[in-house]
Amino acid sequence: MPTANYRLLRTPSAAGFFLPASLGRVGGAMTGLSLVWLVHSSTGSFLSAGQVSAAFAVAEALGAPQLARLTDRFGQTRVLPPALLAHALTVALLVCLVTAGARDVLLALGGALVGAGVPQLGTMSATRWATLLRPGRAAELPTAFALESLSNAVAYLVGPASVSALAAAGHPVAGTVVAVSLSVAGGLLLAAQRGSAPAPAARSTPHTRSRPLLHGGVLLLIGLNLAIGVFFAALQVSVTAFVVEHRQAGAATPIFAVSSGSGLPAGWLYGLRRWRAAPAVHLQITTGILMLATWLLLTVGSPLQLGCVVVLAGATIPPLVALFSQLTESAVHPSVLTQAFSWLGSAGAAGSAAAAAVSGWAIDALGPRGGFTITATAATAMTLQSLAGLRLFPHPPTGRPARKRAGTA
Repeated sequence: MPTANYRLLRTPSAAGFFLPASLGRVGGAMTGLSLVWLVHSSTGSFLSAGQVSAAFAVAEALGAPQLARLTDRFGQTRVLPPALLAHALTVALLVCLVTAGARDVLLALGGALVGAGVPQLGTMSATRWATLLRPGRAAELPTAFALESLSNAVAYLVGPASVSALAAAGHPVAGTVVAVSLSVAGGLLLAAQRGSAPAPAARSTPHTRSRPLLHGGVLLLIGLNLAIGVFFAALQVSVTAFVVEHRQAGAATPIFAVSSGSGLPAGWLYGLRRWRAAPAVHLQITTGILMLATWLLLTVGSPLQLGCVVVLAGATIPPLVALFSQLTESAVHPSVLTQAFSWLGSAGAAGSAAAAAVSGWAIDALGPRGGFTITATAATAMTLQSLAGLRLFPHPPTGRPARKRAGTA
């Protein structure tokens, strides 16, 4: 089995777009939670904070594909600067509304405006990797997408922790300011890297319209991301309920930390290998491991046992994220790749929003294991969906020419 490596960051222009996008990703990971702390610090109400957070999440899920469509059509370097300006202005508007003591409906509207304009720097970075490596180094794309998944995992380790630390120190507004500053700075640096930016669709090679963007393979990936969003939200609520039930509420933080941390070495190791088996096969195996781990959640009897099981579950996430990117890149035409990536993110956000409410109901009715059942059901759905991926994402045997990309001549 050949060994890959991460020296592809030395490829000309690669670090120039990957590092700014990673910086901006930290800001994006901070934004949602920073709004919760910001609103709660002013209103004293978690209900108000939750409404703003929900409006933010729904607007981001709806707005991201539209922003991606504009990006594919006009190019990253033209779309990013005005989008970043709009994002900064909407955050400033929300801060003003909060400090002025505006009513909840106005705060929720402000949260929606912020969510609708969140810069999707991760999808733009992934699209640049595809543009950079596709001509003659497509074999390195799995390693590139593994790097992207690691960047995302680190962002969600560092970002929320930073926001919580600032809020605990009595500076909730600072958390929001830092979040938008990182997003805007990373985005502007990314926009400045014109050489690695994909050509706008209007100037790219014309392609057939016979196959729509949301065809079977992409719809399957959307379903997988919807399920993984359910998994994340249900797991967070259920773990919290479990440790509270066992009167060890302080155990929640280390459990979440080890769950996220276990994914970092797993994602790193996955990217170090050039696997001979098809990505669809890896998808089947990885979702199967996740399903096993989630059903084991129903057997745990202590926070320690819970921590051991979530380590196994968390280790599957970065490889899964990398696989989603690989399969998406192989399924769509380059001129709509940013849109395809954004649809996956929107599906995950929608799944998280739906699961948050359903998990609360299940936990109230059945206890923490009711929430774990939802988590296990979502992982099982992913495993069943991945079976279809074996047919929808065929892969030629090693050494034979790859089939033509969807939508190419």
